[in-house]
Amino acid sequence: MKRIAKFHKVSFEQFKEGWMGEFPQTTEAELQKIYEDIKLPKRATAGSAGYDFYTPETFSLKSGETIKIPTGICVEMEEGWVLKLYPRSGLGFKYRLQLDNSVGIIDSDYFYSDNEGHMFAKITNDAKQEKTLTVEKGQGFMQGIFVEYGITVDDDATAVRNGGFGSTTK
Repeated sequence: MKRIAKFHKVSFEQFKEGWMGEFPQTTEAELQKIYEDIKLPKRATAGSAGYDFYTPETFSLKSGETIKIPTGICVEMEEGWVLKLYPRSGLGFKYRLQLDNSVGIIDSDYFYSDNEGHMFAKITNDAKQEKTLTVEKGQGFMQGIFVEYGITVDDDATAVRNGGFGSTTK
């Protein structure tokens, strides 16, 4: 098995900026505790392809509701690899939990962006029946799978990334 990446926590300052943008009612003491308790993604078993991402705080979503979660996580990986993010299978099956962008794509150069490569997850409970999804703090809600990729023989991309969503098309 190739070892091509390492997960890190973003700095407290970067996490604070992301978290307070979504949950401005959080006190400084609460924020410090949330940050300290962030768990790095890991595989559940030796045969697992996906690295489980854990929610930094408990959240509940009624059918049709959406939440944007600053994970506090970034990933440093070798060039030629991408991290693809999906909902955890069980949550997708039971609640139709979906990432709002279908599949999250984390490129290897995202780690070097001004935001430290801070990964966010925007998720929706798309259950057709009235089901409330509750994910407890520290529970897995998303999984990431590393995939190697290739490029065309005539590729001439030289631009340097600086940012997240939409930054490569500016």
